[in-house]
Amino acid sequence: MSMKHPIIAVTGSSGAGTTTVKHTFEAIFHRENVNAAIVEGDSFHRYTRDEMKRQIEEAEARGERGASHFGPEANLFEDLEHLFRAYGESATGRRRWYIHNEEQSMRRNLPMGTFTEWEDLPVGTDCLFYEGLHGAVQTDTVDVARHVDLLIGVVPTINLEWIQKIHRDTRVRGYSKEAVQDTILRRMHDYVHYIVPQFSRTHINFQRVPVVDTSNPFIARDVPTLEESMVVIRFKDPRGVDFPYLLTMIDGAFMSRANTIVIPGGRLDLAMQLILTPLIWKLMEHRRQAV
Repeated sequence: MSMKHPIIAVTGSSGAGTTTVKHTFEAIFHRENVNAAIVEGDSFHRYTRDEMKRQIEEAEARGERGASHFGPEANLFEDLEHLFRAYGESATGRRRWYIHNEEQSMRRNLPMGTFTEWEDLPVGTDCLFYEGLHGAVQTDTVDVARHVDLLIGVVPTINLEWIQKIHRDTRVRGYSKEAVQDTILRRMHDYVHYIVPQFSRTHINFQRVPVVDTSNPFIARDVPTLEESMVVIRFKDPRGVDFPYLLTMIDGAFMSRANTIVIPGGRLDLAMQLILTPLIWKLMEHRRQAV
């Protein structure tokens, strides 16, 4: 962790909704005039899309489980920790971008599923902001979480997470439903060992819980909306959290535990603004004092 060069990380699995939280942070950064160096977690995958496909096919031909984007075999965990350490020490480091879709492909003039070249982070940033799968990952040799000053977990219930992934990957990325189901099954071991443990290290978790039937995520026609959900917000350390203020400002909110507030899903953006803005103020104030 660093007073001069703070790091903020939003972590959650594929289809969890981390991009939505990223947009909220970007709005706060813009409003509060915070210059953040943005890092996308997918850029620390080890393989291009075609290389990953070949790795999986070769493993399955040998009767083995193929690598998944949740685990260490398919990711550059050491490089990610090195970036966090370098930024915390001197606001330096290198990043690249993963080409997800056709628009990015045309803008960068690169095929989808590939990476840009590595580049130096911009000079003079106020903080580093990471959004991806592994903002709090730990292994026997890597501890990314220890470098992060503010860790946010985005954790929908598992069936909702699968519904969101199925709909995104079939409708936006063009995969078949069967291919997405195979991916979910192949990732399960790494999900349990590398994704789930992160949420015991986060400072705040936002967990969306649908209040409609999601018992069979593989036949769901639509993704439950925020208005069809409640959001459970858990604070690792509730000291200093003004729960009476939040309960007053967020209509329909209630406390379920001493460190947990539950809100209607439609109030999620408001809740994130109310909760996260003071935390960013605090990080920036500490940075000004240290500099």
